[in-house]
Amino acid sequence: MSATSLAELPVDTALRLNVLRALIYFDLFQHPLRADEVQRFLPGQVHDTGSVVAALTALAEEGLVMKADGHYALSEVAKPLLKRKEENARATARMTKALRMSRLIGRFPFVRGVMISGSLSKGRMAADGDIDFFILAEPQRLWVCRTLLVAFKKIFLLNSHRDLCLNYFVDLDHLSIQDRNVFTATEVMTLIPTYGRSHCDRFFAANSWAQRLLPNAPVPATRNCADGDGRMKKITERLLFTSIGDEIDEWCMLYTLKHWKQKFAEMDHAEFDTALRTRKYTSKHHPQNFQARVLKSFRERIAAFESAHDLELAADLMA
Repeated sequence: MSATSLAELPVDTALRLNVLRALIYFDLFQHPLRADEVQRFLPGQVHDTGSVVAALTALAEEGLVMKADGHYALSEVAKPLLKRKEENARATARMTKALRMSRLIGRFPFVRGVMISGSLSKGRMAADGDIDFFILAEPQRLWVCRTLLVAFKKIFLLNSHRDLCLNYFVDLDHLSIQDRNVFTATEVMTLIPTYGRSHCDRFFAANSWAQRLLPNAPVPATRNCADGDGRMKKITERLLFTSIGDEIDEWCMLYTLKHWKQKFAEMDHAEFDTALRTRKYTSKHHPQNFQARVLKSFRERIAAFESAHDLELAADLMA
């Protein structure tokens, strides 16, 4: 097959290439997919799961895809599928703890929305995995909010990340995610909202670009979100909605930034800003820079596959 672009291909051929692209992405995580999951993460709109099954069947017959127990992957399926099932069971068991922790987080001052993120939001949990949270915060008080939660983790959880990993905060005036690529789109569209329904709805509306990249992925449901603030939360917020609160928030941000710059001094400016973005309105704590690593590996896998099979996949979605 000579190299060509998706726009020039028949619909069924373009679908097969998009299927391959989705499988390549999840192959990075050794995560075999069911047909409906392949459809969910396709870069092109597909209304019929049957057409996805047909594409997968054709690719399997061509030897480009492997199948086992209703799951598909580009390489071996059996061992990754066994691992997936074990991690699925572990995730189900840990979800009760995650929901309980979500309710606790929602009681903290200036927390406006809570969503479960990371591997648990995709139904998987490694034996040593953490429960990751994405937090929506009150504008001008994001760093007070974050610092109180970090203090709670350090004091009462002995600084363990296992049940409370605070990866990402944005405030209600800056809900749109700056990084826009297949990695962040996948993360956004797999979030599990647990607290602050109206604010979580606003977040997904502000990040509609993610569904444009993954048009078959449904917007995460917010109907089961808890709402309501406790009395102590309201009292604390009133005390900190003052000029002193402004100064405390600024100090919390600057102190954290200084600490991170010292701790991760080996990072250059661009890498630091991607992995540890620090603004008045956002806090991102991904010191392993997982996003950059995944995108780099994805590009390499895409390039290797294209070279081996003389075709083009949807590389424009990897920005």
